[in-house]
Amino acid sequence: MPTYLDEKNFNNEINSDKPILVDFWAEWCAPCRAIAPILEEIEKQRTDIKIAKLNVDEYPELASKYKVFSIPTLLIFKKGKEIGRFVGAAPGHKINQFIDDTLKNNQ
Repeated sequence: MPTYLDEKNFNNEINSDKPILVDFWAEWCAPCRAIAPILEEIEKQRTDIKIAKLNVDEYPELASKYKVFSIPTLLIFKKGKEIGRFVGAAPGHKINQFIDDTLKNNQ
């Protein structure tokens, strides 16, 4: 189950040594709802990355800080630094490829 982020735990979670994929989403966003089960499945299959979600309606200042202008946007952080960005909905194999490429390029 993905971790739900808020203003209190966001910085602590993204500053981890383990990479974390943050799904910037909203309840009303159909593409966001479409990829939610895909991200849950990816989290079950992978041990090299953590999956988390941030509701942009509840925390617009965090979305703005990271220049998230459309959703879903997937950001990968490692030790507090953004190392990858994927905008839009995609099938699981494309999201996995994005994760693989990002982690490989940022070892």
